[in-house]
Amino acid sequence: MKALKELYAYRQMIAGLVKKDLRGRYKGSVLGFLWTFINPLLQLLVYTMVFSVIMKNGIEKYYIYLFVALIPWIFFSTSITSGCSSIIQSKEMVKKIYFPREVLPIATVTSGFINMLYCFIVIFAVLLVARIGFNVYAILCLPIIMLVEYLLALGFTLIFSALTVYFRDLEYILGIITMAWMYLTPVLYSIDMVPEELKNILLMNPMSPIIIAYRDILYYRQVPQLETLASAFAVGIVSCVLGYLIFHKLQKNFAEEL
Repeated sequence: MKALKELYAYRQMIAGLVKKDLRGRYKGSVLGFLWTFINPLLQLLVYTMVFSVIMKNGIEKYYIYLFVALIPWIFFSTSITSGCSSIIQSKEMVKKIYFPREVLPIATVTSGFINMLYCFIVIFAVLLVARIGFNVYAILCLPIIMLVEYLLALGFTLIFSALTVYFRDLEYILGIITMAWMYLTPVLYSIDMVPEELKNILLMNPMSPIIIAYRDILYYRQVPQLETLASAFAVGIVSCVLGYLIFHKLQKNFAEEL
């Protein structure tokens, strides 16, 4: 509770860092903020061509099936790969000014989360155009899943941002890890396509129940199974708490390592 109160006291600093990140993300580019929508759309186009035309998988309206999972995955992977260097990039501030160091990864993850919310405007528009429609009761579960994913992303970002201070190569290794992680998560395929003997292993992946829940809500228009919601919520809480504990332990020597 003491840590939460301290973070709340620095909420304006977090808000300032989030605004700075959102404004500076595409600064100098011609299309600017439009890249928030263009980047996932281009990825969607590539994956749809590969898995709908070249390697047909038989999933109806696969581009929507993929899109509703790809956007949350981009948020998660980007939070980790960008957030891992959040302490190093602000090393001068860390050395000279006192503030809760958790503020830096929190700002990075929050910025990515806001970016995802903007992308969901496109998702809803595509669902309307494709006449998929919505289930009101299912949509009410969407904020819960978003919050769980935020906690999960924050937990892992806290861990990797702290570890990167001591092991700088981790910043480059994470790109490979997140790429492999995506293929071990049912983003490009259905969990039902996985052999039965491997399915339980795949479900141990903390992102699997979250991606399945997004698909249930937006593609299948159904309320996620209670088991899926409970599993996702538990994983999000545990990862966030564990991330904080590891970060808190490692931050004591940040100034010396930087």
